[in-house]
Amino acid sequence: MKRTNEFAVGLAVLLALALVVAGALWLSETDVNKQNIVALARFRTVGGLGVGGPVTLRGVKVGRVEAIRLIQNEWVETEFSIDRNVELPPKPAVISASASLFGEWSANIIPYDPPPTDPNLRDALAESDRAGGEAWPGATLPDIGQLTAQASRIAGDVGVVTQRISQAFDSTALKNMQQSVKDLAAISQRLVLFANAQTTRINRVSENVATTSDAFAGVAKTFQGAVARLDTATSDNQLKDILNNGRASSADLRQAAADLRSVMAAARENQGSLIRVVQQADSLMTKIQQGNGSLGMLATDSTLYRETTRTVIQFRELLTDIQAHPKKYLKVSVF
Repeated sequence: MKRTNEFAVGLAVLLALALVVAGALWLSETDVNKQNIVALARFRTVGGLGVGGPVTLRGVKVGRVEAIRLIQNEWVETEFSIDRNVELPPKPAVISASASLFGEWSANIIPYDPPPTDPNLRDALAESDRAGGEAWPGATLPDIGQLTAQASRIAGDVGVVTQRISQAFDSTALKNMQQSVKDLAAISQRLVLFANAQTTRINRVSENVATTSDAFAGVAKTFQGAVARLDTATSDNQLKDILNNGRASSADLRQAAADLRSVMAAARENQGSLIRVVQQADSLMTKIQQGNGSLGMLATDSTLYRETTRTVIQFRELLTDIQAHPKKYLKVSVF
């Protein structure tokens, strides 16, 4: 009887120990049958992510965080255990983000290509990928506290801007704005008047354009009449005669040009003689102007001019007297 009780107690202790070990293994999610694979991810900071945190793929839990440790070059390496049967992206990346408002964080697996649209996440993943190695690139989203602090700073800035706007738009500014609105209304009225005046001018211009068009039509009719007359002249061979006369005139002009070229050639041949004649004529005119020689004396001395004038006058008086008294000068005798 005593041995039976001891056996029952020992069996109860073993069962309790087995339950404790099984509970511990279940609570720690220890992979007894090696159904999970181990993966590493590299972060600059993991935020609130801790050991035991869930690892998700498209919102579904596929593993847990097994370890977080610091490594060289100020990186944080995170070790994950992931279900072996999960189909991962060709090149995985991990985003550490807050999963709820109560401080729970999770590691979310995403494909590296295409990169996320957030420039901060894209730069962080690219920096982690450039570090090389087998670890997946990782990035961390800001938590709720950081977002709240940033929102608080933005709200403060908005409050400052609002205060400055309220200070700027005082009663004076309101009056100025009202005056600006009135000025704008006055300008609009002036623009309307100007548009009306320009409309009248445009109408006048349109009328002038119409008149000009009529004038051009008249010119076109006149030109058409001239073309008809030209056709008539062409039919009567008048235009042909004009062209023949023009050809003859052109031939005469060419002949005259040839003669002129001959004259110029002869002048070039006798250029020395012509220069000597011009020089001699210039010397002769110089001597005449200076009073040298008979011609110079005749040209410069006025006495000869006055004597000649008096002689002509006396000759005229003599002719007049001869006409009046011919017997005085002429004697006619027959025998």
